[in-house]
Amino acid sequence: MSRPRQGAGVQRSEPLHKQVARNIRNAIEAGVLRDGQSLPSSRELAAEWKVSPFTINEAMDLLIKEGLVVSKPRAGRIVNAPNLSPSVDGKMQISSPKALIIGGYAGSGKSELGRILARLTGWALLDKDTLTRPVVEVALELLGHPGSDRESELYLSRVRGREYEALESAMKENIQCGNSVIVTAPFIREFADGAWVNRIQADCQSVGTEAVFVWVYCDPATMHTYVRHRGAARDSVKLANWDEYIAGIDLDLRPPVDHAVIDNSATSKPLQEQAQQLVASLAAEEVAST
Repeated sequence: MSRPRQGAGVQRSEPLHKQVARNIRNAIEAGVLRDGQSLPSSRELAAEWKVSPFTINEAMDLLIKEGLVVSKPRAGRIVNAPNLSPSVDGKMQISSPKALIIGGYAGSGKSELGRILARLTGWALLDKDTLTRPVVEVALELLGHPGSDRESELYLSRVRGREYEALESAMKENIQCGNSVIVTAPFIREFADGAWVNRIQADCQSVGTEAVFVWVYCDPATMHTYVRHRGAARDSVKLANWDEYIAGIDLDLRPPVDHAVIDNSATSKPLQEQAQQLVASLAAEEVAST
């Protein structure tokens, strides 16, 4: 299996309206914002994104030009994405199951990519936060820590490992049943650990499944826009010390095996287009192997 390796990302300064437009575009393509849904006013979106109404209008102009948003008299701005609605006929047919293992830093767009791929393929989506967050929060509170804690030594040493263990178990159960899966989590420690990667590959191969590793790159400015917007309590420490956080992460991190890179920075191709290219490459490999 041969997939292109993309060079390490360099921090880029992108116009704020392009960052906002990309995140709204991703939400549309991931099905979070649905076809026909009315969007909030410019003033409401400006408050939500903590930018000026002018920036929102610039972002909306981009999305209108792309055809993803239409402006109607008295109705305001409406999501226009009928071709992105999931279809039962659109499921990807393959001879053996695959496990797409998607990692990336906070705010890179992992979950959005996972949702888009699930809509394109019909494969099971296993998102770490969706599966484990409620239990992790209760566990941390019982241990005397805030449920949002993701930085302390207690979380890292006593909770995180079991959280990822549960995610891996859900993945293994699906592939043992012959189901393809899309697994999304940061996987920062895991992708830096060659032994972990080799073990996952071996686990998948033992049941006739191919492990496909995907890294989602996003420049720091675009990541900051998304993390700030989603307003999750678990991000509070990162946002309060953003420059220190960025200085402490390795933007060159990639899985130590053949992998695909998705660039979710504001100037890169739309996430939907990159997801379609990834699915097409997997389908081409499926044909070549038969």
